[in-house]
Amino acid sequence: MQLDFDKMGGLVPAIIQDDVTQKVLMLGFMNEEALRKTLETGRVTFFSRTKGRLWTKGEESGHFLLVKSVQKDCDNDTLLVKATPCGPVCHTGADTCFGETNSNDMAFITYLQDFIERRKTEMPEGSYTTLLFNSGINRMAQKVGEEAVETVIEATNGSDDRLIYEASDLLYHLIVLLTSKGYRIEDLARELKKRHK
Repeated sequence: MQLDFDKMGGLVPAIIQDDVTQKVLMLGFMNEEALRKTLETGRVTFFSRTKGRLWTKGEESGHFLLVKSVQKDCDNDTLLVKATPCGPVCHTGADTCFGETNSNDMAFITYLQDFIERRKTEMPEGSYTTLLFNSGINRMAQKVGEEAVETVIEATNGSDDRLIYEASDLLYHLIVLLTSKGYRIEDLARELKKRHK
């Protein structure tokens, strides 16, 4: 990766972003050695300007930042590092160095699909998801239909709490069905985006 380390006296800013929630977690600086160590170990390592040495985030707290991807900007003088945090990122104990909560409820849907895909691969005994995959496509499709009917019933004659509960069941069973057919919930998002005017 070719970077212009000379612009800032041997350092480049590194923006750290949560790979799942997309929240910006912190900003640090890397020299060539810090970048090399980051890429080799898979743990975000900075050059600490106050300590005057390499510093792996989490080396004392155990709250490492596990690297998912590293990309440079159009000027070759800034890095965007997508990572998974192993605990709070800020030394104050906050999720981010900007005082934000590092959560995004919509990101859980992607996590759930990943989890269901692992279930399909591993097929652990005693798992309801395994039971669904073993029951075959017709039963999985039937479960989506049953959950859709229950959602409609709660929407028209039930309570709001039960509506959310049944709609959640519907979404879960739909993701299982999509997974069984080799699709992801993101495929639906792309289709809806295409239709949006």
